[in-house]
Amino acid sequence: MLSQWLFYAFATVSVLGALGLILSRHPMNGAMWFVVTLVSLAGLYSLLSASLLFALQLIVYAGAIMSLIIFIIMFLNIQPADIPDEKGKWAYLLGGCLAVTPIGLLLLKIVSTLPGGEIDIVGNGFGNVKSVGMVLFRDWLLPFEIVSILLLVALVGAVVLAGKKEITQ
Repeated sequence: MLSQWLFYAFATVSVLGALGLILSRHPMNGAMWFVVTLVSLAGLYSLLSASLLFALQLIVYAGAIMSLIIFIIMFLNIQPADIPDEKGKWAYLLGGCLAVTPIGLLLLKIVSTLPGGEIDIVGNGFGNVKSVGMVLFRDWLLPFEIVSILLLVALVGAVVLAGKKEITQ
């Protein structure tokens, strides 16, 4: 019973964090909301007994990558005058909600027709180092390396963009 309440709490916090990320105006506030989302997702991994994924989520994503993103945002020194005026933001948000609503209703209909009963979702060895390592380095090695190259390119691009900013006194 407690795990079900924890699941609802972590899921609610992660959705609220994602909404805060989307709706925040300043990039630093958005990054902080993203940290909230990543930490609540780590809580969901812990409920699945995926200890490796829980640790990686906290150490790598919520720790290292978010500190790098926050460092880049601070390095760019974004001022309120640099943030563009977002006209029609709420109209786009409402339109997106209206577009997603039929998909959500379809998913609710599908989930409501699933048979009930106790099903063991988590198998033996789920989320341990060996199983994740075998899948990552056997099946997903090329996408893993491509993502690391993309992150490096984004970092270099942010530094180049920050260096081209004119300094006026």
